[in-house]
Amino acid sequence: MALTGIEIFKLLPKTNCGDCGVPTCLAFAMALAAGKAELDKCPHLSDEARAKLMEASTPPILPVTIGVGDNALKIGGETVMFRHEKRFENPPGIAILISDKMSDAEVTARLKKVNDLVYERVGITLRANLVAIKSETGDAARFAALAGKVKTSSDANIILMSEKAEVLTAGVKVCADRKPLLYAATKDNIDAVAALAKESACPVAAKAASIEETAALTEKLAATGIKNIVLDTGARSTRQALEDQIIIRNAALTKKYRPLGYPTIVFPCEMTANPMKEALIAAMFIAKYAGIIVLSDFQGESLFPLLVARLNIYTDPQRPMTTKQGIYEINNPDENSPLMVTSNFSLTYSIVAGEIENSKVPSYLFVKDTEGLSVVTSWAAGKFTGEGIGTAILKSGITDKIKHRKLIIPGYLADERDAIAEEMPGWEILVGPKDAADITPFLKAFKP
Repeated sequence: MALTGIEIFKLLPKTNCGDCGVPTCLAFAMALAAGKAELDKCPHLSDEARAKLMEASTPPILPVTIGVGDNALKIGGETVMFRHEKRFENPPGIAILISDKMSDAEVTARLKKVNDLVYERVGITLRANLVAIKSETGDAARFAALAGKVKTSSDANIILMSEKAEVLTAGVKVCADRKPLLYAATKDNIDAVAALAKESACPVAAKAASIEETAALTEKLAATGIKNIVLDTGARSTRQALEDQIIIRNAALTKKYRPLGYPTIVFPCEMTANPMKEALIAAMFIAKYAGIIVLSDFQGESLFPLLVARLNIYTDPQRPMTTKQGIYEINNPDENSPLMVTSNFSLTYSIVAGEIENSKVPSYLFVKDTEGLSVVTSWAAGKFTGEGIGTAILKSGITDKIKHRKLIIPGYLADERDAIAEEMPGWEILVGPKDAADITPFLKAFKP
């Protein structure tokens, strides 16, 4: 946000009504300045003040949404050059390329990869989220048929790729309700593609042969009222594409140059024929600074590391990674399965859940909200105590799932055993291992 907390405060109504969820207008202003509150939370702003604050709060790289509903992909919205300055906001989309020259079998196989290559890590689902449909034949009917197949076979977001407006139009007619990205508006077709983008309310990519030409295209698109724009400078060498990413980011953030204030799309699939080199190039663009990365194909051994890299880079460095509080079922447990408890620090959850899974013992794992702290740290901070654990478990609904009344707590919480027992009358509190590596033999010896 360009304004300081005090500058924002001057524009607020100063009623201290608390309707925004914080007790004072000054506190709300500070939260807005830190990016921890939304302007719409204040219902008493004047139209003039709201307009000024909206303008000031617009990120230098505008956000763009592709798709609809829970699966929609939001890119852009970035405010810093380097992650340690604050955080990166919206992870890039990763796309698989499908051409209308491919056989039905090949298209089906690639769509299967989109649907099947889904991973769980630290309680988070990792997957690619885009299918790029490329028209190589120039046949509008063939392109529309392919777009229809992609739409019905996957919930992934869609990129329609053609420089022929009539081909894009055919694709849009099939999947306009999915709000695909139209790729691309060029100097030769900009009027027709801009009209299509406005009519369908779809985002559009501007493609040119240089940064300067790309900026000229975005100015023309913006003049028609289009704001959902993605940039492609046309660079297809690794070095030039990386330079362009850095120049665009710097121009938008430090120079406030609005014609380049949009997310970008890059094509590692066109920069090399070597699949592993392509993955390496994609990893580079995850870090600097692509909004969409298009790959020639998906392979589990390369896609998974890219998804993990994206997760790590786009995790807020100011906040610990956390897992949602609740009951997690591992290895298909039943009413006689053991119940364990751990903290919601994602790494702790991942290790404990992994050991339980490796043990092959069907189990329930209750994850307690400890504000992202590990077992020992949260216990020392008073966030993983007997009272809190007992109350949370009894409210979780676990008693409807198991018929025994035994709870296994981490070995480091042995001192809390009696406090938990007081909160859970009729339960037997068992002290489990201190180290996750000892979970397997412990579970195998468990008797409900």
